Amino acid sequence: MKHGDWGLDVVTEVSGGVGYITLNRPKALNALSLGMVRSLTTILLAWKDDSSIHAVAIRGSNKEGPFGGFCAGGDIRFFHAAALAGDPALEDFFTEEYALNHLIHTYPKPYLAFMDGIVMGGGMGISQGASHRFVTLRTKMAMPETNIGLFPDVGGGYFLSRCPGSTGEWLALTGEVIGADAAIAVRLADYVLDAGRLQEAWDALAGVDWESAGSLDAWIATFSIAARADSMVARDQIDAYFSLADVQSIVGALEADRSEWAQHTAATLRKRSPLMLHVVLEQVRRARTMSLAEDLRMERDMVRHCFVTRHLDRAGARSETVEGIRALAVDKDHQPQWNPARIEDVTTAMVAPFFDSPWPTNAHPLRTLF
Repeated sequence: MKHGDWGLDVVTEVSGGVGYITLNRPKALNALSLGMVRSLTTILLAWKDDSSIHAVAIRGSNKEGPFGGFCAGGDIRFFHAAALAGDPALEDFFTEEYALNHLIHTYPKPYLAFMDGIVMGGGMGISQGASHRFVTLRTKMAMPETNIGLFPDVGGGYFLSRCPGSTGEWLALTGEVIGADAAIAVRLADYVLDAGRLQEAWDALAGVDWESAGSLDAWIATFSIAARADSMVARDQIDAYFSLADVQSIVGALEADRSEWAQHTAATLRKRSPLMLHVVLEQVRRARTMSLAEDLRMERDMVRHCFVTRHLDRAGARSETVEGIRALAVDKDHQPQWNPARIEDVTTAMVAPFFDSPWPTNAHPLRTLF
């Protein structure tokens, strides 16, 4: 086995025809930096054309060692600082991250994502396109972007809109954290692995005969455990409420339902950015009829508007996203000053321009994706 440099944020090893990737920034919960995005892209492109590499496996390390934490998302502190400084690296980050997401979804070789521990935001972007998505009973999965005045990007419109019923809208709007069983139920994971045998499973991949589908199936059978089928709490309510026409209708129906689940869900939505709730509902519903490349181009347009919302004359510290990150991760006062402050005060004129591209088609930064 060729061992990589464990001083790096992205460590690679090669054994038995498997290219192994370990995200190694545990103090930041493996949050993706621009350097990590570039490293992953370079590695995957090289292995894509290397006939000696038959499959790719990716995991995240935690402070105690390998596994235990996959990836908590993009580096939102960097987003905050770059937005305030007008740093063009912010634009590069999203363009290159979304191109990486597309590369993973379209990768021609088996790509196995070990989604142990926290899997959120950008961590979903580098795992949802995997051919094999493994979770454990320690998995904490979410797309929590409305909590910071953003939207579920990294292809979130594409993969959330393809969850059964209205579960995608529920996950996108609330940012609810789900475990392994619910992840299987909403089709955001394929198998549950035994968390106590992850290292053994990881090492055993080097013994898989990649020319034989049966060999990988046998590996999965050896290390997987059953998911509980009845894992989705309030599934009927989710489908009933989150299929309604607009955010006001969803919240109104939840608030009228006196059940504990409905009241909790309504209270959660009331804490999120009212503007971005409306944008996100539109995003998920548009994405349902889009290809992945179309969705990523739309999300690239949207993220530009999040940091530079020209139609609302807002940018920098006044942008919804910068304010949300400030409240959650910088000042940590958890008191974001959303604008508008109420769901009922958001207008169509505020939402629609998020879906207008700042670029002509032939100059779009993701124009080459298909």
